[in-house]
Amino acid sequence: MTRRALVLTQESAGHPFRRSLPPHVFTEPLGVDVEAEENAQAAERWRMSGGDWRSFLSAYCASFVAVMIFIA
Repeated sequence: MTRRALVLTQESAGHPFRRSLPPHVFTEPLGVDVEAEENAQAAERWRMSGGDWRSFLSAYCASFVAVMIFIA
């Protein structure tokens, strides 16, 4: 009975750690335009709206007041 590794190895990689990485790590990177589009979509998802700012500021002010009352 032959023993097989759970992860297929990349034989062209010299170091044992690089050999253990999955094959998709060694694929060619995406084009500049595809990467720019993905970055723009990610920036849009992470942008804070007015409600987010209001919630953040109210939590910050409440925490600040609570700490000042505790110190006083």
